[in-house]
Amino acid sequence: MQPRIALTIAGSDSGGGAGIQADLRTFAAFRVHGTSAITAITAQNTVGVSAVCALEAEMVTAQIEAVTSDMAVSAVKTGMLARPHTILKVAELAERGQLPNLVVDPVLVSSTGHALMEAGGADAYREALLPHAIITTPNLREAAVLANVDVRDVRTTEAMRELGQIILSYGPTYVLIKGGHFAEGAVTERNAPDLLLWGDGEEIFDAARVVTQNDHGTGCSMAAAIAANLGLEASVRDAVATAKEFVLRGLRGGAEWRLGAGHGPIDHMGWNQ
Repeated sequence: MQPRIALTIAGSDSGGGAGIQADLRTFAAFRVHGTSAITAITAQNTVGVSAVCALEAEMVTAQIEAVTSDMAVSAVKTGMLARPHTILKVAELAERGQLPNLVVDPVLVSSTGHALMEAGGADAYREALLPHAIITTPNLREAAVLANVDVRDVRTTEAMRELGQIILSYGPTYVLIKGGHFAEGAVTERNAPDLLLWGDGEEIFDAARVVTQNDHGTGCSMAAAIAANLGLEASVRDAVATAKEFVLRGLRGGAEWRLGAGHGPIDHMGWNQ
């Protein structure tokens, strides 16, 4: 049987915990052939990001078209797009129908606070790319930026729901608000609830929070796992449920690793053990 093919459009993480590297490992865990279009090169490790070099949007487009013109891509995931112009170029390809089962992870800032998007990126997501997404997967900080809300006010699942409804109005079919970054003191701080919203429904995917410093790349891995499962013809709901379990198992599997001085990666390959 021929493997399904997924495409990630994202940045490179030199430390191997997030970005293209995490996406390709996630695709491999689900036995999906991974292809890639690199949008930026980052100098980073487990401690943080020290430098970013964004590629020109035309080079990103060339990579995408090289893959899609030759291979039958079943699903696409976007991560760090780095520049508003790149978002617009990707949106053009999506509008032409070249990016099936599009999962948009709107990467705006690193977990250590380093900006991963130039000014105007949130507007470009809202106006151009999100209308073509089957699902978008912002964490609380990203969702707050997209919805023009102070993330410090997001302390409950009801507040998450309000964020999600705003983002749904931008045009994606589904929105998954990830609750892993609830403000300290929030009522759900011991859990990591993710809220899936669509036109006339919702579902909460909850799990106990895994206490570990090895949580780098969880957002990338979640979105990549959703894309891989959509490419395998799972429903959006089932793809999200599987991705949630994949990340949870990865967090538990790598909880005691010490691969650097800061936040290490999750155990992507533990899924098949």
